[in-house]
Amino acid sequence: MIMEGGGAMGSVEDAVRSDVEQLGDLVGVEPSLTELAYALAGRIDAARTGECETCGEPVAQDDRLLPQLARELRQTLAQILEGRAPDDDDDLGDLGSPD
Repeated sequence: MIMEGGGAMGSVEDAVRSDVEQLGDLVGVEPSLTELAYALAGRIDAARTGECETCGEPVAQDDRLLPQLARELRQTLAQILEGRAPDDDDDLGDLGSPD
């Protein structure tokens, strides 16, 4: 898959974009969180493949960044999904209605 800048998209970014696409319309802060998720996924792909993010040339791999990037990506995706979860805090809400 080709990114807007002309470079090839990695497997993590491709998966994140596919997952976000399934969410439908983005509202509130979701668009900015989504862009952050894409950037993080792109960084993960670059770190995994050992490619320069700008030119795509091979570079020395730095696996030390992967855990931090992966954690940040998980947290960002969780924030996007958190706003979509139904608010089901009222466990006793149906007690007032007759059966």
